[in-house]
Amino acid sequence: MAITAALVKELRDASGAGMMDAKKALTETNGDMEAATDWLRAKGLSKAAKKAGRTAAEGLVGVSVNGGVGVAVEVNSETDFVGKNSEFQEMVAGITTAALGVSDVDALKAADMGGKSVEDVVIAKVATIGENMSVRRMAKVEGDVVGSYIHTAAADGMGKIGVLVALKGGSEAIAKQIAMHVAAHDPRPQSISEADLDPAAIEKEKQFLTEQARESGKPENIIENMIKGRIKKFYSEVTLINQTFVMSADGDSVGKFAADNGAEVVGFVRLEVGEGIEKIEEDFAAEVAKTMGG
Repeated sequence: MAITAALVKELRDASGAGMMDAKKALTETNGDMEAATDWLRAKGLSKAAKKAGRTAAEGLVGVSVNGGVGVAVEVNSETDFVGKNSEFQEMVAGITTAALGVSDVDALKAADMGGKSVEDVVIAKVATIGENMSVRRMAKVEGDVVGSYIHTAAADGMGKIGVLVALKGGSEAIAKQIAMHVAAHDPRPQSISEADLDPAAIEKEKQFLTEQARESGKPENIIENMIKGRIKKFYSEVTLINQTFVMSADGDSVGKFAADNGAEVVGFVRLEVGEGIEKIEEDFAAEVAKTMGG
């Protein structure tokens, strides 16, 4: 039987499965709609599709380093329980390793992982564990050396916050110390230096400082000097190399710490689970019921 686009659409609308999965189901069952629906259910794909709309704001960040290349990947789940699940952790480790060979999250979803695409592996795990999951983000850094740090580790190489720091010169130990700084410092660094800070962020801060300074009633030339000083302070707060190094007893900057150890920071990444996702608050009992009920 010919598998038409209309037939694929009909099955897709009925099951909630993806287009390629619907087409494969129809192909496997020679166009029999009922058999195709059962095929999707057996594979867990229909179940996975129904869960896809549920908020997944928990999970883990995995990091992996191979020589001068490091990757960090955020894999989300609906509840924190799943982040402690060994099956989920094993999947995160495999996805993170696969990320070393790709450049962005779309390529990662299509990457091979034990004979299946990463996306297919995640869909299958949704069906077996019973929660919506997604590979949300990945980031990569490169340098002479790359150091990593995991904060609130759930297992080796994965936890709630993952940081990578790439250096020109220096050592992995120095990179790891700076990575620990990136994880701990408040406010978080937005860039390595003022040279690569988002121009929009600079302009927004200048506008804020200008309005604030004008409230003082001082002359414009005085205001201009005030803004210069305050912008310099802003750079020291949000640019990595100008921040005060959290491990320095003398108040040295991160840049000075790196230079004193023969290094220059050339890249960093900080991923925290659930950043920017609007979470729906539920009570503990509801969370347990969801986990147990699927």
